[in-house]
Amino acid sequence: MILSRTSSLQAFLSIPLLLLALVSVAVAQTDPLPSWKDGPVKSAITDFVAKVTQDGGADFVPPEERIAVFDNDGTLWSEQPVYFQLAFALDRIKAMAPQHPEWNDTEPFKSVLAGDTKGLAAAGEKGLMEIMALTHSGMTTDEYAAIVADWLKTARHPRFDRPYDELVYQPQLELLAYLRANGFKTFIVSGGGVEFMRGFAEKAYGIPPEQVVGSAGVTKFELRDGVPVLVKESKIEFIDDGPGKPSGINNFIGRRPIFAFGNSDGDQQMLEWTAAGPGARFIGIVHHTDADREWAYDRQSHIGKLDKALDEGTAKGWTIVDMKNDWLTVYPPAK
Repeated sequence: MILSRTSSLQAFLSIPLLLLALVSVAVAQTDPLPSWKDGPVKSAITDFVAKVTQDGGADFVPPEERIAVFDNDGTLWSEQPVYFQLAFALDRIKAMAPQHPEWNDTEPFKSVLAGDTKGLAAAGEKGLMEIMALTHSGMTTDEYAAIVADWLKTARHPRFDRPYDELVYQPQLELLAYLRANGFKTFIVSGGGVEFMRGFAEKAYGIPPEQVVGSAGVTKFELRDGVPVLVKESKIEFIDDGPGKPSGINNFIGRRPIFAFGNSDGDQQMLEWTAAGPGARFIGIVHHTDADREWAYDRQSHIGKLDKALDEGTAKGWTIVDMKNDWLTVYPPAK
């Protein structure tokens, strides 16, 4: 009898603990941004979304006007030690080298083949443009897409030894899904090549090709063996960086965003233009502060320099994401 009463008492006392556990599980399941640390940054995001989606509220925005734009390099995936598209181009030079023995004595190709980063840096912008032109032209768009897909399957990042398209930010994946669940249409607006990004954007981010705005080269229509194709030429058609970003949004999206995320001075004009629109606006900047899990860099970086935009964002009260303190995790688990 005593044992029975003790067991009943223990069962009774365990009920609050069980309820607490169930509540904790329910909260975890309903949190749309579990990789974001609770605090002002996460609250700024959820408060904004709640405000613009509340039907009848003062800041309500119709679904067709809920446009969200994200830079790619350094905002949705990493960009160090070099932009991933440049890593692709350097690997292409090595793959093409057997058909070009003259490259062994010709810069900037000589430095690429020798792994001479100083020599490559000495080639400057002119040398890099030559590399990009050679590795991104002279083929059809379908051939290029196949080359990019093969590279993404086989190439590995030098620090993390993972495929480049696995180095996407888990918190941003959650944010993209959260926005779409609340009626937003999500776009990439990046200085990267539009066809390069379309090779992985839908699989990596859930963003279809038609919602990717990027830099573009000239393509030429041809008939090859009676088959219509588009051939990539070495001429540049559009640079989607700096002041080119708001122009690209206007030309290819046709609506001013109400939500914009970037990470560098190259995104500043896009953020400014978004902020200048009427009604509620959200402007976010990813500040790379985590040298252990990713990288720490800003004003003096050769990649993703964040200087003027950081000052402006601080002065205007934009949401600055401190990667080290605001993200509980950086990358998704390795596959």
